[in-house]
Amino acid sequence: MKRLCKAIADYMGLLVLLSAVLALLWPEWFCHVKPVFINPMLGVVMFGMGLTLNFDDFRVVFSRPKDVLTGCLAQFTVMPLLAWLLARAFALDEALTVGVVLVGCCPGGTASNVITYLAKGDLALSVGMTAVSTLLAPVATPLLVWLLAGKTVDVDVWGMLLSILWVVILPIIVGLVVKRLWPQQTERVTAYLPALSSLAICAIVLIIIAANAHKLLSGGLVIILVVMLHNLCGLALGYAVGRAAGMSFAKRRAVSIEVGMQNSGLASSLATLHFAAYPMATLPGAVFSVWHNMSGAIVARLYARKTSRGQALNHP
Repeated sequence: MKRLCKAIADYMGLLVLLSAVLALLWPEWFCHVKPVFINPMLGVVMFGMGLTLNFDDFRVVFSRPKDVLTGCLAQFTVMPLLAWLLARAFALDEALTVGVVLVGCCPGGTASNVITYLAKGDLALSVGMTAVSTLLAPVATPLLVWLLAGKTVDVDVWGMLLSILWVVILPIIVGLVVKRLWPQQTERVTAYLPALSSLAICAIVLIIIAANAHKLLSGGLVIILVVMLHNLCGLALGYAVGRAAGMSFAKRRAVSIEVGMQNSGLASSLATLHFAAYPMATLPGAVFSVWHNMSGAIVARLYARKTSRGQALNHP
């Protein structure tokens, strides 16, 4: 069973790609699964990650807030500016420009925590960045969208706060408590957690693609290319920011993944709620949801492989 779980985690990228292809070609097989199940699945994954953490991990992060603030600053500068530059470079129409900019201006998503976990990065820093960027989003996201896309958007402040509480913070706290109370039992299941995380991401991709298959097929290749460049440049520049700030290798991984992976589900939701006149504005968020999980899985495997080869996490 452990070998099977290791294989699932190792080949997560291929599994995500297969999930996307299946949902795109036969969306009717999966469209009956409602998107409402996405948050509970992520919550289960976050609980599993909580089982791998200690309270000391978070004490270290918040005793050195510079790392979190540096990462969040990169989050709300690198990705919004990249979105605007790519929209201009590819001469996207107004609807797609709004959608791409929305993705760039959103906070980091919980999927980034899963990928950081699989990449053996600084998970506590990743979770801290997700929480802080989400708390800043009610102000930062509308302002940045207005500045870069010339549009106004209202953000559901309490909805976002409750989302980060229920999907990220609370499950991790429960996992931490369970580990503190039953450490031996927890140790027995940790080997299976990466496989559980990988399968959960595959299920999420199936749901998102099945729900947006017709938009993806009609949207053309240009938006796929823009989304890929947006994500890959974000991953690279996030790592560069961590390196410039003198962070350890584990922290660079966390910043790289956190900056490059956005809360694209929020972007699609905001596009649906506030830009109904531009139906295609939801498309970049849907494409990003699939692609960043695929690229994240590949990046996680590359980072984890470096660790398995004996490279120290704190190597400069």
